[in-house]
Amino acid sequence: MKADLKQIQVPIESEMAQFEQKFRDFMKSKVKLLDHITHYIVKRKGKQMRPMFVFLTAGVCGQINESTHRGAALIELLHTASLVHDDVVDDANYRRGFFSINALWKNKIAVLVGDYLLSRGLLLSVEHNDFHLLRIVSNAVREMSEGELLQSYKARKLDVDEEVYYEIIRQKTASLIASCCAVGASSVSTDETKIQKMLLFGEKVGMAFQIKDDLFDYGEDLIGKPVGIDIKEKKMTLPLIYALRNADWLEKKRIIYLIRNKSEDKKSVNEVIDFVKKSGGLDYAKGKMTDFYKDALSILEDFPASPYKESLQDLVMYSIERQK
Repeated sequence: MKADLKQIQVPIESEMAQFEQKFRDFMKSKVKLLDHITHYIVKRKGKQMRPMFVFLTAGVCGQINESTHRGAALIELLHTASLVHDDVVDDANYRRGFFSINALWKNKIAVLVGDYLLSRGLLLSVEHNDFHLLRIVSNAVREMSEGELLQSYKARKLDVDEEVYYEIIRQKTASLIASCCAVGASSVSTDETKIQKMLLFGEKVGMAFQIKDDLFDYGEDLIGKPVGIDIKEKKMTLPLIYALRNADWLEKKRIIYLIRNKSEDKKSVNEVIDFVKKSGGLDYAKGKMTDFYKDALSILEDFPASPYKESLQDLVMYSIERQK
């Protein structure tokens, strides 16, 4: 049976409702323009999987409290700041089907809004002495930046092997989900073993999540983004890495030439997609995604049964079964 987000949220229904209001309050400003923009940000919120990971892991490890709420808000503030900055870097005009901040208010304001959200998150933690949570999230922000820079550097050279790919996605995507789970645990418990287990659990989920995202680039399931975007951006993802590794020298040279020089040409991008599909790259990536998913669930086995644990298991399943 496929996991459903509304069903998953049942044990934390009241927390999620409170979170939305508290998150709004944490973003408030005396500057009218800022208030207008932050209201727009709240309106276009996504599935809110990050706060769900925070609250569910907190429920698994102890009693959800005010510190948990602040931890969830801290992650969402810092994550939103990074998305606003990403859209400027990528010159993107859309985010989740809405116009991006830079598309509506230009780059200068978008960068300043990102800075404001970042400072709100930092102040929220400092004002309440949540330094243990701030340390976890600050580490994730550092890793996300490093992962993006490593990916950009490697995109120029097109020399990403499987090990480097895992390091990129561990930093770029998995570190944030890992920090959600560690923050949830740390907000309710001082047991370092528990916190580290949840950190590792979140990392494994994040790895599976990103591989699922990479599969969308090949038109798997209902498409969450236009096909071939990663290829156009010269991003070396797992299906392509596997296919190139198993190609003969001439075929490999031809495909790398297409990615390097013809990535704006639709016909060439489709050629690369066909090459990956015929090489078994998608099946290989799905297998690796399943391995990470199983690793995550095996870590959860160490925790006692509860509705929170059940929902957390379903949320992991949702993250690899989602259609976009």
